[in-house]
Amino acid sequence: MSSTELPSVSATSVLPRVALVRVEEGERLRSVGLPGVTLSIRSRPPAREGLPPALFVHGLGGSSQNWSALMARLDDVVDGEAVDLPGFGDSPPPDDGDYSVTGHARAVIRYLDAAGRGPVHLFGNSLGGAVATRVSAVRPDLVRTLTLVSPALPELRVQRTAVPTALLGLPGVAALFTRITRQWSAEQRVRGVTGLCYGDPGRVTPEAFQHAVEELERRLRLPYFWDAMARSARGLVNAYTLGGQHGLWRQAERVLAPTLLIYGGRDLLVGYRMSQKAARSFRDSRLLSLPDAGHVAMMEYPETVAGAFRELLCDARELDGKPVSARRLEGPGGTGSADVDAEVGTDLGGTGARS
Repeated sequence: MSSTELPSVSATSVLPRVALVRVEEGERLRSVGLPGVTLSIRSRPPAREGLPPALFVHGLGGSSQNWSALMARLDDVVDGEAVDLPGFGDSPPPDDGDYSVTGHARAVIRYLDAAGRGPVHLFGNSLGGAVATRVSAVRPDLVRTLTLVSPALPELRVQRTAVPTALLGLPGVAALFTRITRQWSAEQRVRGVTGLCYGDPGRVTPEAFQHAVEELERRLRLPYFWDAMARSARGLVNAYTLGGQHGLWRQAERVLAPTLLIYGGRDLLVGYRMSQKAARSFRDSRLLSLPDAGHVAMMEYPETVAGAFRELLCDARELDGKPVSARRLEGPGGTGSADVDAEVGTDLGGTGARS
């Protein structure tokens, strides 16, 4: 490891909490200890008993809070839980320091196996979309349907606006960025992230903006914050370079679950043009294109995303597992456009190398 690379931070060497994590009305937050990892799980009790389970996986730099608005709009059709990936939200770093896509997928699989909640309706955004794709490919028994919001799948021509995020994964860059931005306030940082992730930052209410500032202030005090960001960014870049059976696009082709793909026309991090490739790659897919949305459509247009998932859910029930052809769904402002590899499955079940 070079002298400029951030050292791994063990979960046992950090404070378990520097401040209380915000929990929306009606939500619960609990900690689940698993082999090699401890996960924070945010849940919203379903409107009635017997609803099918759902699990929501956030993106790079996000947390389970990113799904609160959508979970609240789906509590009458699913029993929803959102996970804080290792090192994010209220979850401490993984014991082995593995922040790769495979490492995050392994944590999700371990939780689902331990909780006995599978198969679930699995949701993923950005990095969480890559994680959810890998989970769906290697453990189809755990996934009932798959909903991906701007999934971080490999692009041949990455948008210039996404380059700084990718560079964060290079050794030493996170430490350099921390020094350069030492004087930036949490408000300045949140405003920058909002401008990068939302198609229209004006949709963020003053109350939501203040909550985001408070959460960032809390997380900046965590000694492993930048380590988790840098290593997860590096793990995502590494996943982009994998080919053959380990490649994310190859794994997308193996997904058996009915899949809802959601892309934003103003997304500065995941290319809108990738929506067509995704629609062709996921064998049982439908595409919701939102011309005015950015990178986090589930936060920007939660009602629209909820409506699209309800349609997916209805069709999945009616077809009883029979494949549906790729189709387009209406979005606000316009229209939008198998066997599991044993080696990868074994890799997800064991311990992984550091990213």
